Amino acid sequence: MKHEDRKLFVGNVAFIGIFALIFIGYCMLTSRLTYDADISKSASADLEENKTIVIDAGHGGEDGGAVGINGVLEKDLNLIISNDLCELFEFAGYNVISTRKEDVMLYDKNVDHTGRKKAADLASRLAIAKDAMPDLFVGIHMNSFPQEKYSGLTVYYSDKTPSSLSAAEHLRQSVVSALQQQNNRETKSGNNIYLWNRAPYPAILIECGFLSNPAECDLLSTQEYRHKLSFVIFTSLASFLEEN
Repeated sequence: MKHEDRKLFVGNVAFIGIFALIFIGYCMLTSRLTYDADISKSASADLEENKTIVIDAGHGGEDGGAVGINGVLEKDLNLIISNDLCELFEFAGYNVISTRKEDVMLYDKNVDHTGRKKAADLASRLAIAKDAMPDLFVGIHMNSFPQEKYSGLTVYYSDKTPSSLSAAEHLRQSVVSALQQQNNRETKSGNNIYLWNRAPYPAILIECGFLSNPAECDLLSTQEYRHKLSFVIFTSLASFLEEN
């Protein structure tokens, strides 16, 4: 083979080799993009099939709720525990909707709601929940009473759906078993409470404890106890939702 022919042959082989590498790379990239798209599509489908939970942190903004015997505000504790629950349910793959993520009342600030802020706030929360039509609506609140002796988590349920009572009782038993062995408070109907009387979906209200009780108020003011409480609530309601 002549020197010129050899150079041409080597050049052609090199060109074919480079082209082959480019083609293989393109095929691999196309395959990867298709695979990623399939995974993304599958994940989206799974997410759509996941159950939806609405977490409602009671009060907020100008509405501080109950004031603890140590000065802590109910609205702040409600928000902290609600945000903890949102993180836990999101990590577990649930579709989570929070009515509020910060210290605000839920009404249109561009409209004069003087004397009607609370009503507008509750109507906004109800609208958020009805739009989501969740598998479970969970309200987080704190209790208070003129007498300091009362303590313990209490769960209310909506009379509108039978599974609300089941969820409330399931949670009550979990809390007694894991956290408050001396708690003998029964689940109660929430038919006289605005959001729970109007709920066309399973709905419970958790009064996490009595801010009027010095010992319980101090417990609820600690991060360690709130984390324990949030985790018990999460595991109980997650197991209920998966069973039902």
